[in-house]
Amino acid sequence: MKMLKQLLNFYINSSVHVALAVFSLTWITLLEFDIFYDENLLFFVFFASITGYNFVKYFGIAKFHHRSLANWLKAIQIFSFFSFLLMCYYASKLNMNTLIYIAGFGLVTFLYAIPFLPKHLFIDNHNNLRNVGGLKVYLIALVWTGVTVFLSLLNNQYPMQADVLFTAFQRYVFIIVLMLPFEIRDLKYDSLKLATIPQKIGVKFTKIMGVLLLVVFFFLEFFKDDVGVNKLIVFAVISIITGLFLVCSKKSQGNYYSSFWVEGLPILWLIMLLLFS
Repeated sequence: MKMLKQLLNFYINSSVHVALAVFSLTWITLLEFDIFYDENLLFFVFFASITGYNFVKYFGIAKFHHRSLANWLKAIQIFSFFSFLLMCYYASKLNMNTLIYIAGFGLVTFLYAIPFLPKHLFIDNHNNLRNVGGLKVYLIALVWTGVTVFLSLLNNQYPMQADVLFTAFQRYVFIIVLMLPFEIRDLKYDSLKLATIPQKIGVKFTKIMGVLLLVVFFFLEFFKDDVGVNKLIVFAVISIITGLFLVCSKKSQGNYYSSFWVEGLPILWLIMLLLFS
């Protein structure tokens, strides 16, 4: 049992779980627009997510404590290095326009972790985008939307139609809601200067806002040209399940409530979509 728990912790801490979530959302976009399974893009997204998330999460620790790193962090560093190599391999198979687009998101990820802005403007002198008050959730939602929607369509030369914009807005809204349980969990740790959504409007109104956003997320599906009964059922189910996780979230959560169950909802969404297809 102890070994299984250690494997689960490594699975989560090494960002494999979140990478599978990004992978799933990207595949969902391909399914929604009837685009053939794009192996090179999907595996690029998977390994790039591991590389990017581990860079953001562990850059500061590795920078200041590289001589006394714990074994688990050393293992994650090695794992991230091989993920980076695989990311480069799959990147070499993508279109040039796609790579230019990716470079922009790579820059955002870099600036998210690296101090580069005036120190007096930011929290605890950590002058990077991650610590700009009120920006974090919206920036992450923007990057996830850009990667999971526009990147997959760009790599397959899909025309930018109205349905694409509706899907992008749905995805942006869904990711914001997905992050709210994390923000509620982190209330006891976050500096007030971060100005997170629960800090600004409270837990109760954060949940109300999230539920309303899920209503928007669901009903936007009716504005699309291609509206299928099976897709609507999947949208309804994933909206309800996500809403339940949000409503039941609290400051004192179990270790895996957000980091495993909530973060795994895109994987569940993909499984349901594949089963109903």
